[in-house]
Amino acid sequence: MAVRWNRRQFLSATAGTALAWGYHSGVSRAADPTSPNERLNLASIGVLGRAGGNLSAVASQNIVALADVDAGFLDQAAARYPQTRKYRDYREMLEREADKLDGVLVSTPDHSHAPAAAMALRLKLPVYCEKPLTHTVYEARTLANLAAAGKLATQMGTQIHAGDNYRRVVELVQGGVIGPVRRAHVWAGAQYSGATFTLGTAAPDSLNWDLWLGPASERPYSEGVHPFKWRSFWDYGTGALGDFGCHYMDLAHWALRLRHPTTIAAQGPPYDPVSTPAWCIVDYEYPARGDLPPVHLTWYDSGRRPDILATLKDSAGQPLNWNSGQLFIGDEGMILSDYSRHVLLPAEKFADFQPPPASIPASVGHHREWIEAIRQGTPTTCNFDYSGALTEAVLLGTVAYRSGKKLEWDAENLRVTNAPDAQQFIHKEYRKGWTL
Repeated sequence: MAVRWNRRQFLSATAGTALAWGYHSGVSRAADPTSPNERLNLASIGVLGRAGGNLSAVASQNIVALADVDAGFLDQAAARYPQTRKYRDYREMLEREADKLDGVLVSTPDHSHAPAAAMALRLKLPVYCEKPLTHTVYEARTLANLAAAGKLATQMGTQIHAGDNYRRVVELVQGGVIGPVRRAHVWAGAQYSGATFTLGTAAPDSLNWDLWLGPASERPYSEGVHPFKWRSFWDYGTGALGDFGCHYMDLAHWALRLRHPTTIAAQGPPYDPVSTPAWCIVDYEYPARGDLPPVHLTWYDSGRRPDILATLKDSAGQPLNWNSGQLFIGDEGMILSDYSRHVLLPAEKFADFQPPPASIPASVGHHREWIEAIRQGTPTTCNFDYSGALTEAVLLGTVAYRSGKKLEWDAENLRVTNAPDAQQFIHKEYRKGWTL
């Protein structure tokens, strides 16, 4: 009697050598699914906005299923991918489609990242998930553990990580060009605040508000939350820190080999239990890592910037008061950077500096890394182990702000050791019918 394998079993068997990298390749019914010429079957949870950008980035593959709580959005996306099957509830899509899929993209509002990604991971499906990886610290650790246990190809959507500029900064920092780094500043100009819930307005006919709420607390439809203003609500988003911290703190974590801070302290306007703050500054203390010294990193958002920035000038004497960026302060110099550029300082000291040859290979593309990891087991640079730790650090800043306490953090046990009241913000209770 012939043995019939589903997609997952077949690819696991044919990509066995790839598992040496620690990635599970997913599933496939193709004749040779490990071939770079074979197209993967992908599904997306979320379809427009950032989700639409992610779909466009993997459009070379087979987009076979789409899920979105907004029927209007779903119809627009399905017009671009007419062979796809449409679902309003991602849970139904994953239950029906799992054995046909090679991977899942999760591009929902933050509060739905973890339950959607966790369901896919438990179905042994590789996952690409937008940043921040999750809405809570506990969720980030859960996804990292699920990905590791399943040896699954994962990638968080910090697309700038694939750029050459970040690679050059990492080489300079890790090459000792500015000496040991004990101080770093990271800032972003974005601001999300002023959120208020409204009553008395019905949800648009196209929107399933109950599904949009997902695991969040049940409440009547609030005008404007969907599709963008959710970022300013604690119930659904994480403010400017959560939205941009994973982009800008990424470079500091990468270059300085950071993972878990030991203390976190935040300042900002008085805490509003509904709205994320008009500004936030967070001080993180990271321990020594091998022969690397401890690091004090400060985050600023919503127009706040480090005071030292106003004193920095380029080789022509022009101010370097950049709107967003990172400043690494070493014992022998500084590096100022952002997404696309970097400057060694003081300018006169490094006037004749010649950078070393590039040592970190160029990325094949942020989404392409994930595609190749599914096919061949090659590494991704923002897998859920790396990006989970980054997300935990970012979100601990929101915990410190919301609690009003300087946190002493036990990363191994996911516990605030000195402020029991802050523990309530490490995770949240899901609404009935939703699970992590």
